[in-house]
Amino acid sequence: MGQLFPADDASTGSHFLPVLYDARMPESWSREEVEATVATYLNMLDQELRGVSFNKSDARRRLRAILDGRSEGAIERKHQNISAILIELGFPYVSGYKPLSNYQRLLYDVVRDRLLDSPRIVESTRARVEEPILDPPRVADVLGRLVQRPKTREQRAESIIADTPRPPRPIANYLEIEARNRRLGLAGEEFAIRFEEERLWRAGQKRLAGKIEHVARTRGDGEGYDILSFEESGEERLIEVKTTTFGPYTPLFVTRNEVDVSEERADEYYIYRLFDFRDDPKLFLVPGEIAMSFDLEATHFVARLA
Repeated sequence: MGQLFPADDASTGSHFLPVLYDARMPESWSREEVEATVATYLNMLDQELRGVSFNKSDARRRLRAILDGRSEGAIERKHQNISAILIELGFPYVSGYKPLSNYQRLLYDVVRDRLLDSPRIVESTRARVEEPILDPPRVADVLGRLVQRPKTREQRAESIIADTPRPPRPIANYLEIEARNRRLGLAGEEFAIRFEEERLWRAGQKRLAGKIEHVARTRGDGEGYDILSFEESGEERLIEVKTTTFGPYTPLFVTRNEVDVSEERADEYYIYRLFDFRDDPKLFLVPGEIAMSFDLEATHFVARLA
């Protein structure tokens, strides 16, 4: 990803920033409850990362038995809070636990501390994001992999992170490491090309299907999109592919150039978000200007001598 200058339109903040609760409020959880809940969640995450099957409902019931009268719904919401915190810390989350903000500072601190004290989780995460993928997954019906764009509570997509500032993290941002995995990105682009070819073939536009260009290969990464495809009318469709092996709420990483091109050619521009790519690939489409559909958060500064 190229260097970016800090920009006012890329600093709108994140849904995942913590909202601190007064410790005196009755809904606040004790440290013992929080420690037990985080331990249960991280155990599920470790199993998921290593490909070990587990049952989330059973884990919640076992946890409930040792908590102070918490309902299963309250436990599930706390696990969703942990998902949001993990994303803030650069880690994947457990599938099915949609990230939920407005969490206690205590919960954030315990999650961070447990990660620092859990080399097994760190190693499982590193192994997952660095695991090679040589070819796009084979599916019988590539068009059948299209799903609706997920919504947040505010009916907006989760944060997309453009290059520029963020609070310092004590642990590597494994989501960004995965986003920079060129083999994964290439496999996602090839999957998206198959999707586009099939879409145009089924629409009776074989000639247009034959003109699809893998721009990231033929022209490099400077165009602001990966694939040149077409609408059934023959109009151009510019596709930027973002691929993750994790869930649909995993943040995307975009460059300043991609944001700019999406603004300049908003009527033609699409983000194709591929997720669960390794095991059960699915995708959703986000048309138009990136800044209109995502909350942009800066992650890096460009520093020059004054």
